[in-house]
Amino acid sequence: MKAIGRIQLVVAGSVLGLLGFVAGLVQGKTASTAFPKPALDTPVSPKKGQETAVLSGGCFWGVQAVYEHTRGVISATSGYAGGEAGTAHYKLVGTGKTGHAESVKIVYDPSQITYGQILMIFFSVAHNPTELNKQGPDWGTQYRSSIFYANEEQKKIAEAYISQLDGAKVYPQRIVTLVVPPTEFYPAEGYHQDYLKHHPDNPYIVINDLPKLANLKKQFPELYREY
Repeated sequence: MKAIGRIQLVVAGSVLGLLGFVAGLVQGKTASTAFPKPALDTPVSPKKGQETAVLSGGCFWGVQAVYEHTRGVISATSGYAGGEAGTAHYKLVGTGKTGHAESVKIVYDPSQITYGQILMIFFSVAHNPTELNKQGPDWGTQYRSSIFYANEEQKKIAEAYISQLDGAKVYPQRIVTLVVPPTEFYPAEGYHQDYLKHHPDNPYIVINDLPKLANLKKQFPELYREY
């Protein structure tokens, strides 16, 4: 499915359209109601600064774009986490045998946005946290849902939020997101950076990723920003 969804720009539109429609139904499940805020979160910092979050939620194109449109985010970089430096290359990661997950490194200002809010966006609009080793039309462990926590505080917040969302039955299925220790993050190749911004008409982007930005703007207008 990866070759169909991401490499070939001319694809079977009806197939991708159906996949996008189904993904949209799941992703938009909570759009009509307020998505729960984390009960456990870091306080807003009184001073400007920089904190880092590394998240994996399927294809990094859309996840990166979501956070580039999030207020308080200083930078969002597509890359690989979970494997070794020698295999941190797109073609190798695509085999699903490197241990890497397509990931996004988010640098944010804790005086503008909290770690819990970063996760709230991750679980609500950036991806579907109930899909195991897949996301939309993309299949394989490289598309798994993971949170690479930077410290014990991030770990506690992430685990507590997953329990909160599962307990509230926000999704009809159990959340499968992994909360795992930090590993080295390797930036992806240059042509993957800002992919949505540079290729807004790509069929994959139109079907799978632009709806995420629309949902971000609709559900969290106070956290949304233009480029």
